[in-house]
Amino acid sequence: MPNSTTEDSVAVPLLPSLRHATNSSSQVAIVGSNLCPVESLDYEIAENDFFKQDWRARSKTQIFQYVFMKWLLCFFIGIIVSLIGFTNNLAVENLAGVKFVVTSNMMLAGRYSMGFFVFTVTNLILTLFASVITAFVAPAAAGSGIPEVKAYLNGVDAPEIFSFRTLVVKIIGNISAVSGSLLIGKAGPMVHTGACVASILGQGGSKRYGLTWRWLRYFNNDRDRRDLVTCGSAAGIAASFRAPVGGVLFALEEMSSWRVFFFLIVVCRWRSALLWRIFFSTAVVAIVLRALIDVCLSGKCGLFGKGGLIVFDVYSENASYHLGDVLPVLLLGFVGGILGSIYNFLLEKVLRAYNYIYEKGVAWKILLACAISIFTSCLLFGLPFLASCQPCPADALEECPTIGRSGNFKKYQCPPGHYNDLASLIFNTNDDAIKNLFSKNTDFEFHYLSVFVFFITCFFLSILSYGIVAPAGLFVPVIVTGASYGRFVGMLLGSKNLNDGLYAVLGAASFLGGSMRMTVSLCVILLELTNNLLLLPMMMVVLLISKTVADAFNANIYNLIMKIKGFPYLHSHAEPYMRQLTVGDVVTGPLQVFKGIEKIETIVHVLKTTNHNGFPVVDGPPLAPAPVLYGLILRDHILTLLKKRVFLSSPVAFDSKALAQFKADEFAKKGSGRGDRIEDVELSEEELNMYLDLHPFSNASPYTVLETMSLAKALVLFREVGLRHILVIPKFSNRPPLVGILTRHDFMPEHILGLRPSLSRSRWKRLRIRLPFL
Repeated sequence: MPNSTTEDSVAVPLLPSLRHATNSSSQVAIVGSNLCPVESLDYEIAENDFFKQDWRARSKTQIFQYVFMKWLLCFFIGIIVSLIGFTNNLAVENLAGVKFVVTSNMMLAGRYSMGFFVFTVTNLILTLFASVITAFVAPAAAGSGIPEVKAYLNGVDAPEIFSFRTLVVKIIGNISAVSGSLLIGKAGPMVHTGACVASILGQGGSKRYGLTWRWLRYFNNDRDRRDLVTCGSAAGIAASFRAPVGGVLFALEEMSSWRVFFFLIVVCRWRSALLWRIFFSTAVVAIVLRALIDVCLSGKCGLFGKGGLIVFDVYSENASYHLGDVLPVLLLGFVGGILGSIYNFLLEKVLRAYNYIYEKGVAWKILLACAISIFTSCLLFGLPFLASCQPCPADALEECPTIGRSGNFKKYQCPPGHYNDLASLIFNTNDDAIKNLFSKNTDFEFHYLSVFVFFITCFFLSILSYGIVAPAGLFVPVIVTGASYGRFVGMLLGSKNLNDGLYAVLGAASFLGGSMRMTVSLCVILLELTNNLLLLPMMMVVLLISKTVADAFNANIYNLIMKIKGFPYLHSHAEPYMRQLTVGDVVTGPLQVFKGIEKIETIVHVLKTTNHNGFPVVDGPPLAPAPVLYGLILRDHILTLLKKRVFLSSPVAFDSKALAQFKADEFAKKGSGRGDRIEDVELSEEELNMYLDLHPFSNASPYTVLETMSLAKALVLFREVGLRHILVIPKFSNRPPLVGILTRHDFMPEHILGLRPSLSRSRWKRLRIRLPFL
């Protein structure tokens, strides 16, 4: 047997040691060379002695109150989010409705130039208002908000994403921007709105604006607030589409940070409880919306009409399909996947170009939004003039032509008895355009050239409109683009079994699957949206094919946006090269360690010279015969101890009287994006020479891994438990008790490949295609 070399030893990492490198940015995300100042969240409960003592002291009444408050807040989330969703739809339909009525009346009188001027100026004012309040009041409210919520639930805490002013601007700005005829949606902002409502309730209100409620402050850690934010995001989808079950599945499939969420629902009791609370929140939303819609049915909602929100009834009793219809549907899904990947590719390029423009200043952001508004108004007003007028069908189910309101038969510039089919789609709100595309028994009401022009217009306008500095969603633009694509395919094929409206639904599903890459939740949302179970098998096939095809080209749109924003999102899978690395290969220094009883001066110096959130606590002589790892203490807890000023004149342990001076609320998790700073703590020279016992406030059972564990295995632990720190301990006992700390930064490909440039990521991607089991 040959002699074992040093490299063959299990104690030696697979790659040369890199621990001498300095990690000065472990608390920021690294994307290329840009630094994004975001922090990680810690979903692990710090089980220190003080926490255990406080929990044991709780009575059964307090524990019941804690559980009751979770359900009560879920009820409040459902009530508030449903009211916001209804108000959004009410405001958009009435603002946009007044605009279209005034413009249509001018065109009816032959004043086309004045109609164009009013239409363009109104859209410009609404867009300008949305962009100004977003740029100057709450920049975090720009965009969809789904990437931010998704990153938060993955463990990334970006500044101001859930603040009260972000919530207000998200609501008002989205109403204004959507009413301004921009090709954007309300669903994404509603998800962000629901998450904001949940986060604010979870932290007891907004301290900055004096809106705080002490009786709500029961949730003092990231885990409880994460659960509430999950409920809020589900309620947002439910309020957008009146799809309560779809909202539950959306929160679990797209927003959850766990891969096999159904397995966790069955196995883990706390996840099952979370599922019930999410379902409860969306059920409340559905009930409240149903009650509010009854008010609209009595005609008290102005131009909002009697339809109530966006439910597209495409059910047809005579519709059926056979084996011969499967092939066109497969083709629909395949092409939809390609179009979705192209859509994501172009949107990513446009967003990067916008980012380059935005670096020049706020004025450029507003100018870009205004330019896109004017360009959109010109297209929406001018393109219908290119379409030929169609004679009204003799068996029309509604008034033809329709003047000054939504419908399938817009008069526009046509003579009496005729209608403009392109104007019925393009000179309308997005919701009404989808209704017209999805509507049944309308196979001969739209010319295929008009539908094709509408598809091209929506495809590119939605890409250009999304990146402006205003709250803008992607769900509805993708639905309307996919619906026009599906209807165009249906018109070309001329299927006798599936009408054009059903093809529009399948086209929307294929485009959604190709762009957003969701399957289960999208399928249920579309079924609830269209009230048609007939399409369930076809829709499942379309979504699976479109997602599979699109995955071969690029990532889903929300992951691409998170990468552009610089969020250090941890994916559910480990890159193949991570299996060839150990955690010891990526742990970097210098490592900052505190003693169990540490001098105040040392603590202050370390806090001022580092940005680390967690610090290992190591005991040595005389507390231990040899250096031994005691636990981990958080920066926020240290700052609380320093502000409390319960110091020791000599290096001895705290007694029971000293611990009695602390309250559990003082160590509660601060609001999202906020925190104390060491610069705000002023200490005298005498206090700096005193000591602090860190033992009672240190987590004595932190997660630890051996330095020889593979990086891929550590990633699974880090991500699925929701950690912020993993302590790396040595393989053998004759070494120091701690090797280093793993944080989110250490798992990012940019960091790993920066340390090891020889690891070509593209090479591993090619290998992964050949070996899918990797």
